[in-house]
Amino acid sequence: MFRIKKSLGQHFLKDETIIQKIVDAVNEDPFINLLEVGPGGGALTKHLIKIPGINFKAVELDDEKTAYLIKTYPVLQDKLIMQSFLDMDAPFDEPFTVIGNFPYNISTQILFKVLDWKDKVPVVIGMFQKEVAQRAASGEGNKVYGVLSVLIQAFYEVEYLFDVSNQSFNPPPKVQSGVIKLKRKTTDLTVKSERAFKVLVKTAFNQRRKTLRNAVKSLFTAEVLQNELFNKRAEALSVEDFAALTFKMS
Repeated sequence: MFRIKKSLGQHFLKDETIIQKIVDAVNEDPFINLLEVGPGGGALTKHLIKIPGINFKAVELDDEKTAYLIKTYPVLQDKLIMQSFLDMDAPFDEPFTVIGNFPYNISTQILFKVLDWKDKVPVVIGMFQKEVAQRAASGEGNKVYGVLSVLIQAFYEVEYLFDVSNQSFNPPPKVQSGVIKLKRKTTDLTVKSERAFKVLVKTAFNQRRKTLRNAVKSLFTAEVLQNELFNKRAEALSVEDFAALTFKMS
């Protein structure tokens, strides 16, 4: 078979019920191109390659796993990209759906990479450490609502689909897991610029215990800072609130 490499954060899904639920979730929306991130031992892959009429590719950093996958599923011969997802270029010229049991040690970075491709990626079905999945899906006023929540939800509707027990994996991770769905919004958020939006959100949450007035005072004039909205903390502001504030930045 193959070795499990802790250095790569490898925990392989073995629960066929959960596997089928993930495959069902990706099939809810039509797609032609599909990228699987971190196929590992092929738990999802063996189902995904059977979906009719699609172009399938998978990205896998571990050469031992790619050799195993090609030997076990010869159809993958020219469909594996052997590098880190974080370093790769977009695998298709046309829009593509992303699916994966994502390595937990880089899961937040994976979501930010998806944001770089947001105009090409209409849907993501992903398994994450539960804490990350909850952060991506949470709304304002929630203690886990933060930079990730706002930046992702600016462009995607995020739905928390279901929990996954650590006993569904080999080896069992020390944390619980959750599967979320990202679906690209049909209309873009109106912001002064994406750069201004990112700077504002990151600055606001960098000192999340302070009022907004103290956390982001370097970004606004004293006059603008008199607005009552600045009495709130960052976690109380909606995605739309942040977007509107970008137009008042100095």
